[in-house]
Amino acid sequence: MKKLIFILVMLAVAGYVFRGPLTFMLMRINLKPDQTFAETTAPTAPDYANPAHWAALPDKQDNADLTPPGIERIDENAGVDVFFIHPTTYYTSDSWNQPLDHAEANEFTDEQVLPNQAAVFNSCCRVFAPRYRQATLFSFMDDSGDGEAALELAYQDVSEAFDYFLTHYSHDRPFVLAGHSQGAKHADRLLAEVISGTELEARLVAAYPVGFSIDGSNGIAVCETPTQTGCQVTWNTLGAEAETFGDPSSDICVNPLHWRNDGSRADFASNLGGVTFRDEFSVEPGVTDAQCIDGVLRVSEVRSDNYSAMMFGDGNYHVYDFSLFHMNIRQNAEARVAAYLSEG
Repeated sequence: MKKLIFILVMLAVAGYVFRGPLTFMLMRINLKPDQTFAETTAPTAPDYANPAHWAALPDKQDNADLTPPGIERIDENAGVDVFFIHPTTYYTSDSWNQPLDHAEANEFTDEQVLPNQAAVFNSCCRVFAPRYRQATLFSFMDDSGDGEAALELAYQDVSEAFDYFLTHYSHDRPFVLAGHSQGAKHADRLLAEVISGTELEARLVAAYPVGFSIDGSNGIAVCETPTQTGCQVTWNTLGAEAETFGDPSSDICVNPLHWRNDGSRADFASNLGGVTFRDEFSVEPGVTDAQCIDGVLRVSEVRSDNYSAMMFGDGNYHVYDFSLFHMNIRQNAEARVAAYLSEG
């Protein structure tokens, strides 16, 4: 059952990012809410003073605390925070937005997303990950306006959570902003509307809005070196022959194996380790190579059976955007934090 749910979740997210016709058709058939957005009653809004409305906080035990063997999580007094926005984990047609107490969506966030994505930052930063009334899967495929309305409601929660994070948790501390898929979409908007051109931009160590179409219009510079700060990195991972949906050529692509956006290839030896969190940790150095080509991160081969779930067609590694490059992302976040602190 969980595998089926995972497939449905990732198909829907990919439907918005890549807009494949088959995915679009499947979502329309199976996951379209019965009511329009205007006909539904919005779920109760979050109260970010309530720890239950956060998937991860530094002072509670959660799966964002997990680390691969030999890696230590940074202590609760770390000098830098990460605000992580999770991807879509609400996979039902019951409503356009997730009720905050929806058990299956929260379990998916906690058991899959936190260890496989948010935890990559726990050796550089204190991890904060809000729950929010995320838009349901079909929102990414809808063309009636209801999906955009659901995404707008979700963004308003994320914006409120970020404001609460700044006021009550981060205060004047530097921060990293990160997210995946729907979370990256909301992060992109936060960068454009809340951070770029404000005093917050000086506190931004780096942004990692991964697994979404990011074109650079949010006003934040694209990272060109591994230790540049105040900049953003993003990528969407496909095999060498996998088809794209639409034209991604204008998207930002920064190679997570060498952290440049110049289109040069990074070999397998540059991959410090892909990481999968299942019954036990699996760290696999050299699991793949990578090269940015026409706005897409292309990998020629994945040398492991742990990344074989092809949810969107052969060679589409969207669900592994973090996992395939886990140790490189972890090291890079540490390096950018160190560079930022040394600049201060």
